[in-house]
Amino acid sequence: MPAPANDTSHYIGDELALFEHATHWKAYYGNRLRPYLRGRVLEVGAGIGGTTRTLCDGSQSDWLCLEPDASLAGRITQLIGQKELPDCCRLHVGTLEDLSETEGLFDAILYIDVIEHIEDDAAELRRAYARLAPGGTILIVVPAHQWLYSPFDKAIGHFRRYSRPMLRRVLPAGSITRQLVYLDSVGLLASAANKLLLRQSYPTLAQIKFWDRTIVPVSKIADRVVGFSLGKSVLAVVQKPD
Repeated sequence: MPAPANDTSHYIGDELALFEHATHWKAYYGNRLRPYLRGRVLEVGAGIGGTTRTLCDGSQSDWLCLEPDASLAGRITQLIGQKELPDCCRLHVGTLEDLSETEGLFDAILYIDVIEHIEDDAAELRRAYARLAPGGTILIVVPAHQWLYSPFDKAIGHFRRYSRPMLRRVLPAGSITRQLVYLDSVGLLASAANKLLLRQSYPTLAQIKFWDRTIVPVSKIADRVVGFSLGKSVLAVVQKPD
């Protein structure tokens, strides 16, 4: 039986295994985030560990995967048990709200394709900001442009898509914005074509691989040409002052 739409302990989407194949995309945004992934890292909404495997290289002192869905978290448990993740990785099943205060503060908190799933995104980011050590960063990747909102977004529990001004409005007061850019400009054109012409509600594995292996490498060049002013995703890095 599928979980109710408002049951935050069960993820209603089934696309995570598909996007595990998006290795070029993960490496692309990962290169922009990696300088901030030091010390103690909290990954909120870690899913099945796809992002963890890409970004956690073992140089961190601690990497806590936070995932509310126990069935998804089971995949991370397997990865840890099979030594497919560095020794610094560990898992907590739950949300930021129920994470014990004894966990202390983190140097980086990751939200990779997560806050669009949270109804009160501003409140969630305020909670994250309170968990940051001085000088720490919140690292965010979200889908861009509400006009691209599709049946696929609805099917996997997205409340919204973001523009840069929209994301800026929910960033914690007092934080310093280090990056706020669009990524994947060519992917934006492909998504617009799908929205207007194909009207396909769910991507296939072949489409994901084509996007990742063909479109993303072109976007890496095109994004620089357009000054990161266009894209299918928004990336933000916000810092807590020392």
